Amino acid sequence: GNHIKVSSKLVAFNTEQAGKAAIIDVSPKLIFFVVLSFLPRPFLDVVTDLDFSPFDDRLLATCSADETMKLWRVCDPEQEQPSEAELTLSPGQGRLELVLFHPTSSGLLALGANKCPLIWDTSRQDAPLAVLEQHGDQLQSLSWKQDGSLLASSCKVTRVCPTACFLPFICVSLCVYSIHALVVLYVQMRSREVRLWDHRKLNSSVGSVMLTAQLSHCMTDTSTRGVAMVPKLALDVMSCEVVRVLQLTDSCIVPISYQVPRKQSGQEFHADLYPDTVGTTPAMSAEEWWKGGNKQVRTPYSHFITLHPKEINSCHSVPQESTRGCSTSSSPLSTASSSAAPSRSPSTTSGLSSGFLPSPSPSQSIKTLHNLMGPSSKFRHIQGAVMHKDTHITNLRGLNLTTPGECDGFCANARRVAVPLAIAGGQIAVFELSQPGKLPDTALPTIQNSVNVADFCWDPFDTHRLAVAGDDAKIRLWQVPEGGLTETLTEPELIVQGHTEKIYSIKFHPLASDLLVSSSYDLTVRLWDLEKGEQVKVLTGHQDQVFGMAWSPDGKLLATVCKDGKVRIYDPRKSAEPVQEGPGPEGHRGARVVWVCDGKYLLVSGFDSRSERELYLFSAESLSSGTIAVAPADVSPSTLIPFYDPDTSVVILTGKGDTRVYIFEIMPEAPYFLECSSFNSPEPHKGLAFLPKTECSVREVEVARALMLSKTSIEPVAFTVPRVKKEFFQDDVYPDTAVWWEPALTASAWLSGSNGQHRRISLKPKDMTPVSEAPKEAPVRKYLPSAVYLEEKTDEQKKEELLSAMVAKLGNLDDPLPQDSFEGVDDDEWVSEVLDFPVFLSSLVNFLK
Repeated sequence: GNHIKVSSKLVAFNTEQAGKAAIIDVSPKLIFFVVLSFLPRPFLDVVTDLDFSPFDDRLLATCSADETMKLWRVCDPEQEQPSEAELTLSPGQGRLELVLFHPTSSGLLALGANKCPLIWDTSRQDAPLAVLEQHGDQLQSLSWKQDGSLLASSCKVTRVCPTACFLPFICVSLCVYSIHALVVLYVQMRSREVRLWDHRKLNSSVGSVMLTAQLSHCMTDTSTRGVAMVPKLALDVMSCEVVRVLQLTDSCIVPISYQVPRKQSGQEFHADLYPDTVGTTPAMSAEEWWKGGNKQVRTPYSHFITLHPKEINSCHSVPQESTRGCSTSSSPLSTASSSAAPSRSPSTTSGLSSGFLPSPSPSQSIKTLHNLMGPSSKFRHIQGAVMHKDTHITNLRGLNLTTPGECDGFCANARRVAVPLAIAGGQIAVFELSQPGKLPDTALPTIQNSVNVADFCWDPFDTHRLAVAGDDAKIRLWQVPEGGLTETLTEPELIVQGHTEKIYSIKFHPLASDLLVSSSYDLTVRLWDLEKGEQVKVLTGHQDQVFGMAWSPDGKLLATVCKDGKVRIYDPRKSAEPVQEGPGPEGHRGARVVWVCDGKYLLVSGFDSRSERELYLFSAESLSSGTIAVAPADVSPSTLIPFYDPDTSVVILTGKGDTRVYIFEIMPEAPYFLECSSFNSPEPHKGLAFLPKTECSVREVEVARALMLSKTSIEPVAFTVPRVKKEFFQDDVYPDTAVWWEPALTASAWLSGSNGQHRRISLKPKDMTPVSEAPKEAPVRKYLPSAVYLEEKTDEQKKEELLSAMVAKLGNLDDPLPQDSFEGVDDDEWVSEVLDFPVFLSSLVNFLK
């Protein structure tokens, strides 16, 4: 059997301890893997073989010398692993050596007992579908043909012997199917030989080759216990990686990558290396296959899209219909099973019998390209960069890195940033952004909250006021003096109390001043009038922990996402119960919610049932209808915290402890999610806190600026859009922005039923001209008119003109060469340039003659 097997998300290998196997959770984009957990497997004897389902990355089949086969549903390392297998089969045919999933049918397995192959339908646990003819010696391997129609086996029998039972069955050594070819490895004495067979004619092999050390393309210093090939979905296609194998040694797992060298590697998708591959949706059930079905696993465009990001140039095109409902990125934000588009065939791609399309006109080509590639984002090449060190705040010490999941970790406004410290009493440090640099090693003045900090945020309309929620179910309001903290603050400006248990999170109202909302373990959401210092509303209806809250852009509605798997919308001024309710993320590890597209949609970042991070889009008018679009992200224990810019409709997401920052443009119609370039920090960060739009440098086309918190520093990060004419104001990127740092009305006015909206201002500097008003440049002709090329000349005339031009240039050798204007050119290089030209001229004359 195999000692190691790989799916797109997990690596499984057996250990030296009897009855135990290990599982490694990996990211498809990583090359080096980290062991996160070792899972005990209670077998009575050694694990002899294991295999992952081709249709479920977390379904693992194992067989053992104790004559049992078990199916395991592997969970995330942070979750409790199942103590019992989902299914246990005991064929009673002796020691089980091999287990292999069927390539096209769900729930179908091939088992290799001591000398007898078995075909088993897991939905029928009482007996196997077939017990094939017993071999003369111990089975060594099994292999399904790619279409699932044939099965081959290996045993210690030295002869090739066909057997006919329930299936066409061949007795060979190690076998891999490709159409009608069968690859066989023979081991005789100390030599190893590979032979190629046609399974329809087994009397002799088609060809053979001896395996020697000289044939090895990758040799390692350590001994090998096993090798497994990584699925196509996990390959780094932008690096032209065509194969990746994992080598299992006694002490480690070594990834070995095979790449095809290409000049445009990393910039262009090479479609000739990556034809459409099979999907991850089974074609039929085991019962359908047993009754004679021959359906094949679809080759969906969705997998091709997973490998082919739209923003990269390619010679392939993907129909727009096939991109609906799935992401178009090479990141692990996409999965092949997210779509079930029909497979491609010549009859569907062309109306001509030859399979070729007629050449369209240039205008038709442009329209066709847009139709094929689908919509693209003007922010797809957005760049994130850490700003100069002069703007950093460094030498941070004693940070609290274990704030609750509902807390963003730290918060900032246009003037200062607040960071929790891991010091008794819930202390918070406040740093002035106008005073960057290295902090002193001495103790700093702080805010002493007296209890552990659960969540905190700045008042959007008062850069001096900080609201802090503590473990004691109280909310304290602190006033930071002008110029920052010069001494430790111990007395808050205001304390409000009403919750009976610990508070989850707090949010200020986006329009009304002195209005705050909070959620608590008592399963209530409460509104506070801070001007009066009292509770004004209590919202109910939650059945479990409230993961996140968000006010609508107009300040009328409040959205929540809860651990009970529901997304709710409240109209606090009209009812204490939710006005809408719908199904939310299936995972229960955390979630966040934000309003997007002018309040028409809700974006929720959460986890699916397999604890994979995903983005969900809901219609704010019909939550009960469920999600309208889903964008898969990756596997990580931290919740993605979203920041949404309503001016550009760009959402930026990252999690605590992540190194990658995801960026999407959200559209109000399909495909809804347009993935943009991501930003990667050199080290794991605690999170991002975004500053007002007025802090962005419009001259550098900066669309967002954030503060990134690490263990020892606070670093500004600028997100810019590359533009050619940066001397003009990019008015397509900078519409008039809302002045959200000024209140539109008071809390009492809002509670009485009044509504308001922020005034808007232009970010255009007075000395810049909008790019929409830039003068049009006259097109420059790069080539001569076609009449020059079409002018008829005899061969003698062309030869004379060419020779005259060459001789004229040769006569100008005394003139200064272009190299003379450069610095650092060697004399040898100058002489070589002069001497090479006559040689070239002589060769050209001979060629013309």
